[in-house]
Amino acid sequence: MLVLRSRWILPIADRPLLNGWIALDRGRVAAIGRAGASLPFRDDAPLVDLGEMAVMPALVNAHTHLELSWMAGRVRRHERFTDWVREMLGLRRQATPPPDEIAASIDAAIAQARASGTGLVGDISNSLATVDPLRRSDLRGVVFHELLRLRASDADDVLEQGLLALERAGASDRISVSLAPHAPYSVSPQLFQGIRAALTRMPFLPTSVHLGESPEEVELLATGQGPWRQLLEDLGAWDPAWRPPGCGPVEYLDRMKLLGPRTLAVHGVQFGVDELARLAATGATLVTCARSNEYVGVGAPPVERFYRAGVRVAIGTDSLASVDDLNLFKELAAVRALAPAVSAASLLASATLQGARALGFEADFGTIEPGRRAPLIAIDLPASVSDVEEYLVGGIAPPAVHWVEDLLGDRARYAN
Repeated sequence: MLVLRSRWILPIADRPLLNGWIALDRGRVAAIGRAGASLPFRDDAPLVDLGEMAVMPALVNAHTHLELSWMAGRVRRHERFTDWVREMLGLRRQATPPPDEIAASIDAAIAQARASGTGLVGDISNSLATVDPLRRSDLRGVVFHELLRLRASDADDVLEQGLLALERAGASDRISVSLAPHAPYSVSPQLFQGIRAALTRMPFLPTSVHLGESPEEVELLATGQGPWRQLLEDLGAWDPAWRPPGCGPVEYLDRMKLLGPRTLAVHGVQFGVDELARLAATGATLVTCARSNEYVGVGAPPVERFYRAGVRVAIGTDSLASVDDLNLFKELAAVRALAPAVSAASLLASATLQGARALGFEADFGTIEPGRRAPLIAIDLPASVSDVEEYLVGGIAPPAVHWVEDLLGDRARYAN
């Protein structure tokens, strides 16, 4: 056993502890408290004092696309989402690098995420190229094998190929692999239903869907017209037999019976009050990616509205094709700027506990509580900090972030 002491301990499930301590034993949290509290263990346990630091659970990046990391700095900002998509797809067709370069960019992105305190990810992949790099890394998470095809006649084949890819990827305690539909504008009702049926046979795995991201998506679902239809026609991906459902994104996914506690609905920039109430009622988690939303031209997510509606909110960065870095602390700062009325405690819970719950890793990630495994990070603090939660949502640079296991070094043997 080892006792870790720090200026601040942030359990997340409870208020921050000033001059707090954590007892670690056999890789798990044995106890947690503040200075002066009686210790429920022998008092000769080795003590490590981290001084002016805040210790908290590892961050959870609930939505990213690591396989697009090679696009970093190569896709411009746009005022309209479909214009950004055109440029991104054009780059993918014309300049996709060899597999070894893609693999190197994935490894570098994983290292960047971990250096800024991320321990758990929800990663979207069309090729499953990220599964092996993630399994070799110190990160844990879910890789969502994303399926898309609007042409109804292709649904069975796309689903079959997706399930074969999952089978080849195999099982792992560290990295789960699940199925995910891409978005309402790129997935036929038949493919949605096939994915839903497949997920019923995977009862412990979450799924993910891009939902309510752009005005063009809302227009397509309502009328069958607009820039998304034009883009799909230009790509040869439009199905003339597809009929618009004449409703909003949340209602459409609810009709497809794909909303529930295992669903991560990503973006939600276009959601109104009624849609958020419906989403909250299903128990789904809304993943907000504020910096990416601005970059691709879909607008600022109504973050305060998300929290007022009682929706479970997690936080993601999206890909390096639409954001400058994978630093979730920087993402927190962007969300804080959009939602000054939301408590810093709620934002930190979104970046830890809510993401862990949504991805199915809440037994080990998200909070510091007795019995849980303890992937912990420690953040350097100025001595003047009094509101530690507000400080942490203000944006922390990677050099100030440390993994507790690295700080312990040889002394970690007492905790394990």
